[in-house]
Amino acid sequence: MKQRCPWARKNPLYLAYHDTEWGTPVHDDRKLFEFLILEGAQAGLSWLTILRKRESYREAFDHFDPREVAAYGSRKVGDLLRNPGIIRNRRKIEAAVRNARAVLTVQEEAGSFDRYIWSFVAGTPIRNAWQSIEEVPVSTRESVAMARDLRKRGFAFVGPSICYAFMQAVGMVNDHMVDCFRYGEL
Repeated sequence: MKQRCPWARKNPLYLAYHDTEWGTPVHDDRKLFEFLILEGAQAGLSWLTILRKRESYREAFDHFDPREVAAYGSRKVGDLLRNPGIIRNRRKIEAAVRNARAVLTVQEEAGSFDRYIWSFVAGTPIRNAWQSIEEVPVSTRESVAMARDLRKRGFAFVGPSICYAFMQAVGMVNDHMVDCFRYGEL
């Protein structure tokens, strides 16, 4: 039987996410935008709640095309606030639109959101060596720097903890436990 991170054993959705996605380096701008929005939506909630609503989010937010989301106006925001398939929080929905606009600006300035966001780890995943889940921090100097710079660029719902969770999700940091089979794969 494969050894996994403790949190992944709690639910089949967690298990699938852990085994196929979490911690795998992502370099696609649209996918990076998706994780940024989902991590912001998760604030104050469990990641399981977001995983359960992920497909609805993809549909509701035009498969996380930043150009589409950046064009959302008050009518579309109103539609999203009535969509039971997503977290119906006005601040989080408006942050997604604001973040889409900021992603487009970053793409113009840096050439891609990927190039910009991965610069916080010099383009290479940070490989930690945690023995227990209690060792894993909620933020790091890299996530603090990322949050500060994202906010300066107009992003919202991007505090240091959200940024660190984002970094874990998109493989900027390998926080699988050392005894987890995914640790060695990544």
